[in-house]
Amino acid sequence: MGKTVYIVQEDCQGCGLCADICPEVFRFEGDMEVAEVIKPEGGPEDLIQEAIDSCPAECIFWEES
Repeated sequence: MGKTVYIVQEDCQGCGLCADICPEVFRFEGDMEVAEVIKPEGGPEDLIQEAIDSCPAECIFWEES
């Protein structure tokens, strides 16, 4: 059993902090209004957790798969 990461995009404020912290997993480009997960199976869990903890909208979560 593993974990995947996801963003509740309706709640995303578009700050781009998650992509700054962990660009391997998250993407935010200037023309985008919200961030997106580009690698849901994850990457460095410590950086993903840092992005989760740093998100001002608190819209990034782990999901057990």
